Amino acid sequence: MRWNAQQLNQPPLALEGVPAAAPLLPLAGLVKSVQTPGFAGITFHEVLSKSALNKVPATSSMPFEWTVNPYRGCSHACVYCFARKTHTYLDLDAGADFDSQVVVKVNVAEVLRREVHKPSWCRAHVALGTNTDPYQRAEGRYRLMPGIISALADSGTPFSILTKGTLLSRDIPLLQAAGRQVSVGMGISLALLDEGLAAAIEPGTPAPRSRLALIGKLRDAGLPCGVMSMPILPWLTDSEECLDALFAALAHAGATGVSAGALYLRPGTREWFMQWLAREHPALVGRYRRLYSQGSYAPRDYRQWLAARVNAAKRRHGFGGTAGFMHDPRQEEAAYPAGSLPIGGSGHRTPGGGTARQGSTKQDSTKQDSNRARRRAGAAVTAPALFDAAPMLF
Repeated sequence: MRWNAQQLNQPPLALEGVPAAAPLLPLAGLVKSVQTPGFAGITFHEVLSKSALNKVPATSSMPFEWTVNPYRGCSHACVYCFARKTHTYLDLDAGADFDSQVVVKVNVAEVLRREVHKPSWCRAHVALGTNTDPYQRAEGRYRLMPGIISALADSGTPFSILTKGTLLSRDIPLLQAAGRQVSVGMGISLALLDEGLAAAIEPGTPAPRSRLALIGKLRDAGLPCGVMSMPILPWLTDSEECLDALFAALAHAGATGVSAGALYLRPGTREWFMQWLAREHPALVGRYRRLYSQGSYAPRDYRQWLAARVNAAKRRHGFGGTAGFMHDPRQEEAAYPAGSLPIGGSGHRTPGGGTARQGSTKQDSTKQDSNRARRRAGAAVTAPALFDAAPMLF
């Protein structure tokens, strides 16, 4: 949606420390633009939003019908982020601006509370973290999520959160309390263990080991925690060694389920990612161009090849009964792992129109409990070296 459709008609104020005659962005609805020493290189654009709930189109394959996004843009700066193009709707670019120009809906919790307490509200599943991360670094400054969580729980609305942000641990007590009122799904995004690669391709995110620790904290708090292992990167993280180490670490941390999928390069993301690849791994540029020559998705043959590796590694580590890797890319986007969606909440759907199901087998649960015990004992988790993984036919 365009910016003007979402914001109140407030006159923009000046950037802090800059004369009032030179506002950073001449956008209707802008209240204030802020730069602070603690967030070097990032500008926060504080806005007042008219609405908090976003309706998911009926044609979408997503297993939910409503979302809330307290932020637009994301300082996690993941090179592969599929949401980059959405920044162009604000007349900002999908590259550096997406990483550094963060829109903050400062009144989102208050607006949401009004919306979910209307008699007409159906208490449908609301998903957070579907576009940009609600626990990116800005959340440490603005603290929007506690108000959002409370508004949803107090209204009897089931919800889910997907994040890479370890700041989530701040709100674990609040999430435990919410879980006594409504069904809550928790999801962590983690697709690689190599900390050098993570620092290069998702430079604003907490390190993989920190996210593994967060999974353990959520599970020890009695909360579910599914993991979205996306994207798997051709020739960088798709080897048997990388996948086996990843799923071993997730099982050891206590994840309730895992889903995985190949890199998705939609316009806006593709250009930024290929620039990064040319700088960091120039030998792979030709291979990626061939692999993604037909569009945003890797070809079916590659996805089937990768699915076999993913599913074998998942079975070895007790995730055989949880949501897996799907060959249809439209369903692949909607594959949410066990624990990441609320159970029994109204309003969440499958691509076929039914109710989304999650779960793992009793054998899987037993193995995951054993892995949690090993984690508490302090067993080490190691990351494999990167090497040429995908077969040459790709």
